[in-house]
Amino acid sequence: MDQLSGGPVSAMWCWLDVQSLLLFSVVFLVIADYVKNRRPNSFPPGPWALPFVGNIFSVDFSKTHESLTKTYGDVYSLRMGQTWMVVLNGFNTLKEALLTQGHCVADRPILPLQDDVAPNQGIITTNGHMWKHQRRFALFTLKYFGVGKKSLESAIVDESMHFCKEIADLKGKEPFNPHIITNNAVANIICTLVFGHRFEYGDEKFMKLMGLLDKGIQIEASIWAQVLYFIFMRVPGPHHTIRKIYSDFMDLIKVDISKHKEDWDPSEPRDYIDCYLMHTDSQATFYEDNLIICALELFVAGSETTSTTLRWAFLYMAKYPEIQEKVQAEIDRVIGQSRQPSMMDRANLPYTDAVIHEILRMGNIVPLSLPHSTNNEMQLGNYTIPKGVVIIPNLTSVLFDKKEWETPYTFNPGHFLNEEGKFVKRAAFIPFSAGKRVCLGENLARMELFLFFTSFMQRFTFSMPSGVKPVLDYRFGVTLAPIQYKICTELYCSSNITPKQQHSSCTTDLHLRSH
Repeated sequence: MDQLSGGPVSAMWCWLDVQSLLLFSVVFLVIADYVKNRRPNSFPPGPWALPFVGNIFSVDFSKTHESLTKTYGDVYSLRMGQTWMVVLNGFNTLKEALLTQGHCVADRPILPLQDDVAPNQGIITTNGHMWKHQRRFALFTLKYFGVGKKSLESAIVDESMHFCKEIADLKGKEPFNPHIITNNAVANIICTLVFGHRFEYGDEKFMKLMGLLDKGIQIEASIWAQVLYFIFMRVPGPHHTIRKIYSDFMDLIKVDISKHKEDWDPSEPRDYIDCYLMHTDSQATFYEDNLIICALELFVAGSETTSTTLRWAFLYMAKYPEIQEKVQAEIDRVIGQSRQPSMMDRANLPYTDAVIHEILRMGNIVPLSLPHSTNNEMQLGNYTIPKGVVIIPNLTSVLFDKKEWETPYTFNPGHFLNEEGKFVKRAAFIPFSAGKRVCLGENLARMELFLFFTSFMQRFTFSMPSGVKPVLDYRFGVTLAPIQYKICTELYCSSNITPKQQHSSCTTDLHLRSH
């Protein structure tokens, strides 16, 4: 009887012991997490972090840049999982960090996704000698093949004529989605520089490349996808789709490299890949797997941002027809319809230049820049930021800073014009970031935007379909892209000739320029 009655009591005590052990384990882990991750006294303040996951639930990942701009001040910290990040807001703060103390934040953090796919490879996410060698080589090679030179100007304008002919062939009857065609036009410039060829519009391989790119950018919201990948790397989800996209993209590039090797002449390099192959035996940082990643990064960086900016441009011109008319009138006066635009025209097109800059500011294409990492302890104001902390330069907070812009949330080309109507530079205009990690394709992007935009405005008027208003909502990802839309175009020519002459002149000109 005693044994029978003792059985349930013994089981109850065992259950209580298990509960106590579990409770003790949870409390111990929470305390250990707090001790390990508590903020030092001199570390930037921030919101209270949950054990283990930190501030993941404090951020709206559908509009991360807005969440980070409106919260805790110019310098504050967030904890994502086990990773500490410091967010920088405001022009003066970013200027101090990226320029004055730029040597302290010249590194990129080791991001789990990139480290898994391509450890210490490429240009954008590498550090130290690898980064310096690859960036220097890329800048030199791009310049060698025409960036900043007249030869590349002609290629960009010729490509714009291919674009214009594609649109003209639509005859303005039906609204169309400019996404793929704009991607094709812009990507063809970097493809010519890197791969030595362009893609015809509608090319099957190109469509596959751009489909992979668009899907990856939609999923990968900069640093935040990296954090989720680190925390949930063993759990199925969209973060693993990104890895598959990288793999498919690299397979396509491998095919191109193999074709280069078949007819490669070291004495006459045709493009970036040829030049890279010449260096593969000379230094430890130049090898074929690294070439694949470098080519991938150049393709993505050299196509997506400029293409997205132009899609914003079409929307803004449709939304503000009076601004579009002023741009076209200025182009009429300076260039007319008889010749193609040139970079030499830029100084004589201050209003057009101001509109392009305002599109870049309002479009806010890369709202959080790319993450940096401190390679030394850094003093920023009253705060001490240790080595190895992720730094988020919030470009949104600068491009919409009320202290720097008269009407920060209004599309206003006057931000870049003085009282005489001349173009003026603004120090707070940093859509390409600043410092040692400033976008290496900035000069190429500026050339493309000016020449593409002026060519399009010289040839077309953009408007929304009947009864449809422009929607300026965005899709958040690595870039801020406009949500999908359709737009209408009609041929534009100088008002100095009759409508019949306009149509005949413009159509003939597009046909001649496209051959």
